[in-house]
Amino acid sequence: MRIGVISDTHGLLREEVLPLLSGCERILHLGDVGDDAILDALAKIAPLTAVRGNIDRSGRCAQLPEVELITERGASLYMLHDRQQLDLTPEAAGLAAVLCGHTHQPLVEWKRGVLFLNPGSCGPRRFRLPVSCAWLEVSTDGKLTPRLISVLPE
Repeated sequence: MRIGVISDTHGLLREEVLPLLSGCERILHLGDVGDDAILDALAKIAPLTAVRGNIDRSGRCAQLPEVELITERGASLYMLHDRQQLDLTPEAAGLAAVLCGHTHQPLVEWKRGVLFLNPGSCGPRRFRLPVSCAWLEVSTDGKLTPRLISVLPE
């Protein structure tokens, strides 16, 4: 199963992102959506789960949950916008992954058997940070394989 993971669109769903999400069986947006129309566009590609970010203060974006826990093929995936707001111990909670955004810095990190994945920002470029998103492959036995994807050349 391929999951498209994006974050920090800040009201801009770049046309380069759409083909990258084609073929995904699910899309996860990790907050700072910035525009309800982005939720609609992503939901046309694949089933969408999204959480609220710090800029999501109006419309449907403001109604998104702060955290979401989903399970795919036995792997528990915990979604939140800002990793600093994590209020549990992932390995003790039995999580396979913590998925977050906010920093705009792409990150794949394994700690105590838990994947920490930040796809970076695929909205407006901030500073000299890359414009990126991620794929998360979930095997039939729940094994996770993350892959960061560059949306624009640096």
